[in-house]
Amino acid sequence: MDRCLIVLILILVVFLSGCVGQVTEKQDIKEKAKAACMQKCKDALSAGQDLSNGPCLDNKIIEGWVCDVAHSPRQAVDDDPTNQCQEFGKTANSFVEVDPSCNFIKAYP
Repeated sequence: MDRCLIVLILILVVFLSGCVGQVTEKQDIKEKAKAACMQKCKDALSAGQDLSNGPCLDNKIIEGWVCDVAHSPRQAVDDDPTNQCQEFGKTANSFVEVDPSCNFIKAYP
């Protein structure tokens, strides 16, 4: 009985350590996308680009992620398809939103 309990505990530890690794990897990717999007925004501002209409800054900021400018709270211009990243839902299923001053709004998922 004691051996069975030890084996079960070891299996549980191995299982949980794998789950933690996956969560950490996803968080690392999200942080990488966030940092890249904020930098892309700052570069656009430095180049004199007007971000007030909430444009898509990059349809592939990193693999599977887009970088979009929006407002918080959202404005009608943010829902205009011409200002949205066209690859979201196609080649990208995740996004980072920053405001026109390059402040982080959110990342999904």
